[in-house]
Amino acid sequence: MPGRAVGSARSPEARLEEIVGLAAAIRLDVRDSILFRLRTLSPSTLLGKGQLERLSAAVQAHEAEVVVVDAAITPIQQKNLEKALKAKVIDRTGLILEIFGERAATAEGRLQVELAHLEYQAGRLVRSWTHLERQRGGFGFLGGPGETQIETDRRLLRDRISRLKKELESVRRTRTLHRARRQRAPSPVVALVGYTNAGKSTLFNRLTGAEVMAKDLLFATLDPTMRAIHLPGSTPGGNKVILSDTVGFISDLPTELVAAFRATLEEVMEADLLVHVRDLSHPDSEAQAADVEQVLASLGVLEGEGRIPMIEALNKADRLDPETHEAAIERAARDPDVVLVSALTGQGMEALKALVADRLQGPGEVHEVELHPSDGRRLAWLHANGEVIEQREKGGQIQVKVRLTPDSERRFQAL
Repeated sequence: MPGRAVGSARSPEARLEEIVGLAAAIRLDVRDSILFRLRTLSPSTLLGKGQLERLSAAVQAHEAEVVVVDAAITPIQQKNLEKALKAKVIDRTGLILEIFGERAATAEGRLQVELAHLEYQAGRLVRSWTHLERQRGGFGFLGGPGETQIETDRRLLRDRISRLKKELESVRRTRTLHRARRQRAPSPVVALVGYTNAGKSTLFNRLTGAEVMAKDLLFATLDPTMRAIHLPGSTPGGNKVILSDTVGFISDLPTELVAAFRATLEEVMEADLLVHVRDLSHPDSEAQAADVEQVLASLGVLEGEGRIPMIEALNKADRLDPETHEAAIERAARDPDVVLVSALTGQGMEALKALVADRLQGPGEVHEVELHPSDGRRLAWLHANGEVIEQREKGGQIQVKVRLTPDSERRFQAL
């Protein structure tokens, strides 16, 4: 399993560890991992002659059937490597696609995975994946040998891609309608974001009492999941918010996947507050945070008109050594947008809820609202979701002076 870290903020060793974790996520039996430092990239095999000979010897020694390369390799490089190694070769994109294929639980997720896979395979019309299926007992999302294989007819491939895009566009329109209904609803949306395996699903379960799949695996969650939770104090919408668990980010996410999973990322773009969950126990926590923020910045949610407030939940406090733990406590004390938590033990949950409630409340602006006496529902909403400064009757109408956050004011107008 060769790995490289060209242009990466994290160390080559950390990149190699990550690709091993990705392979383990689909139950590949990893027999060996090798780090090659590439001064120049061979256009035919990626690796140099000596490196290829070393890798070939390792493949033979372990009787390996699959070699995972932590890089984007061209179809010709894949073909030449397979010929030289006498084993199936897949790159980082192919491995992530295989993981996504297993994790997709909803119809939308499966559509997204199939589209991403077909676009990836468009230039690689070869008979693939059979070695993975043998190792893993046929759990691959493309079925077993002889079942769903990529057709060599490019016209059929393009037609299928076109149909999938139309189906996904229909899904996106449906999701837009759902989001529009949520915007009219009194409850704001809080999205958990973060690097894959940062503990988002464990935190989601801790806060909601749900049983979302939460395992020590990369990409354990693929499809967004939502639950209502209650927060302390008064927030927009009373004290109820909708918590969303989203797919984890990862460095160098293939462009094919970013495009195919746009609908999933749109859930983040429509949130009222982002909670950046970080695995503070990971040696590359800072680099992971930078990767997450880079993706969020590309979505336009960190600044400008589309800016969404964000707080940080420094997770896995139970795994920290004393020195790191003390530094995390000091940082949380200095930064009002940071809280130290452990989703596993429950440490810091009340502080996190209080911070979420505080950020959703915001400073707000004073509005003067005039209501008909029969409009008790909207009057009650103002009392529940804003700070009523003054209320009086005048000319047969109820005049209310109320402080509302921009989000609350928007929701009130939609009632």
